[in-house]
Amino acid sequence: MTQTQAILGIVVSVMSVLAGFTAFVKWLVKHYLYELRPNGGGSMKDQINRLEQRIDHIFEIISQK
Repeated sequence: MTQTQAILGIVVSVMSVLAGFTAFVKWLVKHYLYELRPNGGGSMKDQINRLEQRIDHIFEIISQK
């Protein structure tokens, strides 16, 4: 095996690892962004909206007293 073949093998290996890492990061971002969209009750965005409504209701009750 020549030195050129060894260098090419290392370069291909590094590029493969980087491609896998990039695909993993892309999947993570897509997964987390999905949680930030309302979907009818189960997403984090829906839960935050419900909490905001409850807090507004509590403030109304407190301000009436």
